[in-house]
Amino acid sequence: MKAWKYVVAVWMTIVITAGFLIHIPEIPILEQTARNIFFHVPMWMTMFTLFVISFWYSIKYLNEPADIFDVKASSAAAVGVTFGVCGLLTGSLWARFTWGSWWTFAEPKMNLAALALMIYVAYFVLRSAFDDRQKRAKLSAVYNIFAVTTIPFLLYVVPRQLTSLHPGADGNPAFSEITADVLRWILYPAFIGFIALGYWIYEIYVRYNKVKLEIENS
Repeated sequence: MKAWKYVVAVWMTIVITAGFLIHIPEIPILEQTARNIFFHVPMWMTMFTLFVISFWYSIKYLNEPADIFDVKASSAAAVGVTFGVCGLLTGSLWARFTWGSWWTFAEPKMNLAALALMIYVAYFVLRSAFDDRQKRAKLSAVYNIFAVTTIPFLLYVVPRQLTSLHPGADGNPAFSEITADVLRWILYPAFIGFIALGYWIYEIYVRYNKVKLEIENS
């Protein structure tokens, strides 16, 4: 294991422990559920980071059709979707305790986040529809470029223009306005830790898929 992976493991242990043990100041409505910010928001940031990596390798594949670029693009997308699902689950849990419901169809950000993940589910359905490796990789790369460009609009631009229960939308104060400094001391390191953890998992998954590809070619 490389040295930076030990650092990530220690970093995440500290972040998670601090997230559970740190004293949370009195925040209206959120109260102790504010701790979820250390997990929910970094998971979405990690998802988007991995989607950007996937986007980059899809472009590289279209410029230079090498199997390794397709492997890296699909691996990053798969790990990104995993973190996105975790983001939905932690968001649903948060909604249950703050809004009184596991899911509300009147909340656009939740629904658009689910739509964003469904776009990537379609990406993997598309990949499974072709036996020809080169055709699968090329069409997947084109679709992936389209899919990544929808994420900022679905998760950030559109929800901020609609009536929403989420902070920062339609007059609701943003997290920057209600988040005490003590929470930021954990939140910002959590961004770094979760993104590094996501990249670590991505590297492992790439190695797995490379071995799988070598076996298929043998």
